[in-house]
Amino acid sequence: MELRNLRAFVMVAECGNFTRAAEGLFMTQPALSRIIRQLEALVGTQLLERSTRHVALTRTGKEFLIDVRMALTSVDQAVSKVRGRASIRLGFSWLLPDPWAQNVVRSFEERASASVEFVSCPDPLEALQTALIDIAVLRGESSVPAADIRLIQLFSEDRIAVCSTASSLADEGRVSWDDIARWPLVVNTMSGTTGPWSWPQGDGPERIVETTSFDEWIESVAANRGIGIVPEVAARRISHPTIKFISIDDAPQIPVHLAIASRNAGTLIRQFTESALEAVATP
Repeated sequence: MELRNLRAFVMVAECGNFTRAAEGLFMTQPALSRIIRQLEALVGTQLLERSTRHVALTRTGKEFLIDVRMALTSVDQAVSKVRGRASIRLGFSWLLPDPWAQNVVRSFEERASASVEFVSCPDPLEALQTALIDIAVLRGESSVPAADIRLIQLFSEDRIAVCSTASSLADEGRVSWDDIARWPLVVNTMSGTTGPWSWPQGDGPERIVETTSFDEWIESVAANRGIGIVPEVAARRISHPTIKFISIDDAPQIPVHLAIASRNAGTLIRQFTESALEAVATP
């Protein structure tokens, strides 16, 4: 078995199509098909279900993909370390907390002589489980999906409201958490930290406007379709001519966690975790 067999398998799994995968690997489709057949023969089982238009992983293929990604990551990290370019992949769904994130990266890169690769992903926990990232920053109440994932609570962030300059809320200097229900709530269902789940049943906004990306979310707020509730860091990082940030009184804070997979118990992860905790303790 060669690395090219494994890299080809990952590319096909991610593309879901032999044609696109072959293009990404700069080889012909027949050549790629031969490599995949060779891999399946070597492992002694079918990894992919093929049709004329689509390729899907078998159950065994899904399990194998996780292990292959970890194996390739280990190989790439070993090569990078020898070349003096060791790195870890930090996954997050939205704006990283500041200045914590910047302090952590600076401290870690000095301590470990390694670098941090930022990876934006809609579901960092899933990305961590499937070895797309090495460590994740999570916001909100998080339940551990598997025994091999460990959560470390870092700190909590304040919430802030954001509304259109045309909204009636824009004329108010502050708003209480209990009064939020007076306005429709715009929710980013992919990475939002505030939604109907943030209130006891029946106590939250009656109307929810769902969006699936940051761009959809901010344009919906700007169009005065409702208000948004975001971590306070957004007020420093987001600029839009027709939105306004409003302080919220008595809003529950948003917990921030670091998520680590047990398979990633190496020196780099330990050094990053140490830097992360030190940055929390530093005023």
